[in-house]
Amino acid sequence: MYILGLNAYHGDSSACIYKDSELIAATEEERIVRIKHWAGLPTEAVRFCLDEAGIGLQDVDVITVSRDPLAKIGQKALYALGSGALFNAVRDRVQNAFSIRSLKADLAKAFDLDEKKLKAKVQYVEHHRSHLASAFFISPFEESALLSVDGMGDFSSVMRGVGRGNKIEVIDSVSYPHSLGIFYTAFTQYLGFPHFGDEYKVMGLSPYGEPKYLDQLRDVVLYRPNGLFELNPKYFRHFKEGVTMSWANGSPHVEPLFTDAVVHAFGPQRSKQEGLSQHHKDLAASIQRLCEAVIFRMAQDLFEKTGQKNLCLAGGVAQNSVANGKLTDQTGFEHLFVPPAAHDAGTATGSALYYLHHQKTYPRQPFSRQAYTGAHFSTDEVEVILRQQGIAYERLTDDELFETTATLLADGMVVGWFQGRAELGPRALGNRSILANPARQDARDLINSKIKRRESFRPFAPSILDEAVGKYFEKADTAPFMEKVFCIREEQQNNIPAVTHIDGTGRLQTVSAIDNPRYHRLIRRFADKTGVPILLNTSFNENEPIVNTPDEALACYLRTDMDVLVLENCLIRRL
Repeated sequence: MYILGLNAYHGDSSACIYKDSELIAATEEERIVRIKHWAGLPTEAVRFCLDEAGIGLQDVDVITVSRDPLAKIGQKALYALGSGALFNAVRDRVQNAFSIRSLKADLAKAFDLDEKKLKAKVQYVEHHRSHLASAFFISPFEESALLSVDGMGDFSSVMRGVGRGNKIEVIDSVSYPHSLGIFYTAFTQYLGFPHFGDEYKVMGLSPYGEPKYLDQLRDVVLYRPNGLFELNPKYFRHFKEGVTMSWANGSPHVEPLFTDAVVHAFGPQRSKQEGLSQHHKDLAASIQRLCEAVIFRMAQDLFEKTGQKNLCLAGGVAQNSVANGKLTDQTGFEHLFVPPAAHDAGTATGSALYYLHHQKTYPRQPFSRQAYTGAHFSTDEVEVILRQQGIAYERLTDDELFETTATLLADGMVVGWFQGRAELGPRALGNRSILANPARQDARDLINSKIKRRESFRPFAPSILDEAVGKYFEKADTAPFMEKVFCIREEQQNNIPAVTHIDGTGRLQTVSAIDNPRYHRLIRRFADKTGVPILLNTSFNENEPIVNTPDEALACYLRTDMDVLVLENCLIRRL
C-alpha cells in the first residue's frame, strides 16, 4: 500500500511517500520552487516523492492530509458569531479550511489526470494530531507524553496527550484565539522582524538582553489553573479581526497581530531599518523567557497528569531550541524527543503516520533518525553539470576528499558541503551545509561577509562528534537535528569562539557514524588535524531556501565568496 502524506494549502507545504510503514521520501515544496515557506498545493514535492517511489499518482492507495475542516467545528462557529471578527477574515479562514476538500481534484488537475482514475481515498487528520504523530511514531519511545505547540491549526494551538505503542490519546488542548505561537509572532513583528518564520531571530537576539519586562508580559499571557494559558485580548488584533494572511505567489505573509496596547505598554514599534537598542534586546529576552515559562508549566503539568518519563514535542514552537535545551532540567521529564521537522512541514509525515499506526495499526518501524529523505545525486551526475558549465574541478577518491577538505577547513577556508540526500526540516545537518573552522575567532564574520549577509547576532551551530559531547558541553545529551541549545563548558568556550553564543551556549548537532557516516568522517579527520572534534555548520543558502540540487549549490558558490565547493566527490576551489 502506498500512502502519500501532505501538508497542503498552508505555510511550509510538503509531501512524503510511504510504502506500507516504510518511508521512501519526504521533502518541502520550498526546496524545489525556491520560495521560502511556500504555501499551497505541494505539487513538485508530490512529483519528487512519486518519482522516488517509482509510481504514478494513480498508484497511490491513500492520501493523508494534516487538516480536518470538521475539527472543532462548533467552536469555530461560536467564535465567528460571538467574537465580532471581521467578516472577510472569518470568510477567508473558512474558505481556506474547506479548500482541502478539493484536494484530490486539485492533484488530478495538476498532474493532468482524470480524477475518476485516482483510486486513492483521502484521509483528513487533525493538524495537531499530525504534529503529535510526527514525533511519537518515529521516536525511540514505546510510551511517551505528547505536546504540540504552534500558532494555530484546525482551531487549536496546543494539544497534549500520551502515546502508547500504536495509539495516541488526546488529553486536552488550547483553542484559538489563544496561542503561544501567535504571542511570539506578534512580538516578533513588533520588534521589526516582519517575515513569516522570523521568530528564530528573536530567540537569537534574546541572550543580548535581560528579561526586564517579564513581569509586564505576564499581563499578556495569563496562566490557567489546568496548566494551560490564555492570551489577554487587548494586546492582539486577531480576537476581533481574525488573522489576516495572504499567500501571493506561494509566499506566506501575516498582517500585524498586535494592537496599540502593545505600543502603549512597551513603546514604539521598531521599524525594520531601525537599529537594535538595548530596550529591544531586553524585550527579546523577556519574550523568550516567558515563552519558556509557559512551555515548562504546560510540560510539568502534563508530566504530573501522565506519570511518563519521556516527552515528544512538536509544532512550530518546538523549533525553539533554547527552550528545548532546558526542558528536562525544568520539568520531571527525563528524556525529550523533537523530530527533525517539528514545524508544519513535518505534518505531512505526521498525517501518514497517524493513519498507518493509529488508524490502521501497522507495526512501527525500528527506531532510526529519519532526517535525510530528500533529493540526491551521484558524482557522475554532478560531473555532467560541471562539464556543461565549464567549471574546473577535481574528482577525488573518498580518502582524498576527506583529507583535502579537512585540510582546507583547518587552514581557514569556508566550504560548501553537498552530500547524499537533502535534509527534511529547516536545518542543514551535514548534507547541505556551509562549514568552517570553529576555532577561528573571525569565522562568523567571514561567513556573513562572504555569503550570508545576515544579522550579526544570529549564532552559527557546532556539529560535534557524538562521542565528544561531554568534553565540550555541560550536558552530554544527543541533539542529532540541531534541536537543543546547551551550555558550552567554560574552559572550552575560547577554543571554539565561532560557535559559542554570547551567553556561552551553542545550538549543537551531535553527529554519529550511524546517522551520517560521511559527515562524521569529515569531522573526525578535521579533529585529527586540529584536535577539535567540531565544525561550524550553517545552512547552504544565501537568503533563500537551502540548496536542493548541484546546480543551486554551484550558483550559490559562484555568486558569493565561498572558498571551496564540494559536490559529492567533486571539489571546486577558486583560482
